[in-house]
Amino acid sequence: MLQLFLLGALGPRLVDELGISATVLGLTTTIGFGTAAVLSPVSGRIVDRIGPRRGLVVLLVVTAAALAAIGAAPGTGLLLAAVALGGLPQALANPATNKAILAAVPPARRGAVTGMKQSGVQLGAFAAGLPLAALAGGIGWRGAVWTAAGAAVLASLWTLRAMPLDPPPPAVGTCASLAPRGHVAWLAVFSLLLGGGIASVNTYLSLFGAQELDLGPTAAGALVAVLGVAGIVGRVGWSKAARPGRAEWLPGWLAAGAVGSAWLLMAALYVPPLAWVAAVAVGVFAVSGNAVSMVLVMQRAEPGRAGQDSALVAAGFFAGFAVGPPFFGLLAEAGRYGTGWLVVAAEFAAAAVVAFVWAVRDRRERAGASA
Repeated sequence: MLQLFLLGALGPRLVDELGISATVLGLTTTIGFGTAAVLSPVSGRIVDRIGPRRGLVVLLVVTAAALAAIGAAPGTGLLLAAVALGGLPQALANPATNKAILAAVPPARRGAVTGMKQSGVQLGAFAAGLPLAALAGGIGWRGAVWTAAGAAVLASLWTLRAMPLDPPPPAVGTCASLAPRGHVAWLAVFSLLLGGGIASVNTYLSLFGAQELDLGPTAAGALVAVLGVAGIVGRVGWSKAARPGRAEWLPGWLAAGAVGSAWLLMAALYVPPLAWVAAVAVGVFAVSGNAVSMVLVMQRAEPGRAGQDSALVAAGFFAGFAVGPPFFGLLAEAGRYGTGWLVVAAEFAAAAVVAFVWAVRDRRERAGASA
């Protein structure tokens, strides 16, 4: 997921040095996550067969290749092609990591460990927004991206050394449906709406700070870093709290809190320091909702379906990441950031409605089944 945050944090430099528009910057998110959304259902089935160790090695190697290509891109065309390549490891990530947790972590600790795992996404936001953005100020944005590619190579080598061998592939049976059903379908729709809002914030928060709040490139990138740190704390804390009976209600409350973070971004147009508060709120509420949804998937997955169910919910999240930023980019080019944040607030509000409706239905169904 690092490429998303890296492109967002380096957005002001990319706009200046490559001459790309704010709309094209949004297309980088659309293409990367559009690719991930299309590949996710198949990737879940693949990981269920090859195992988490092989899945993680493949995704890290491809991540390194995609980041290296982004750093070498001379213009828009190759930049977008490299971003599309980065969609493959994004599709593999949740199935591979969730299966690793199910295989190696006792049930009582899976919520907390899942939160730590999901917080790695926000660690990427911190790395992109602070150390890599600062590094770009010294060696250029290409050098910063290549540094990230090198880190992915090291991570792939560490995976080979640290993870146990995968078990033999399961016997081939009836193919599971690629269409989400039941609670997976509800969580996929929730993730679609949540992802649309989060992607707009991730992609344009730094550019918003530079263009509207008069922040320098490094300070604007630090907004993304603050979001990342808050997201780490939020994902670990809320995932640990997501115990059965309580977890079903958390997505709705977190999405409702995310609505407030979007309103704070609108208010920052008039009181600029509120942008920092808003970045914290986005991390604590919006990005934490995705982690809790993954805890729910793991709590309810049938045997042999964890990878597939994780991938289907992730596909909804990635689809939201694909469709959210392009429209926001048009508003950003027109200087209408306030309207853009209002759209983000509406996406978060819709996600809250979906989550609460599902939680109510789920309670009724469980009560009926136990009667």
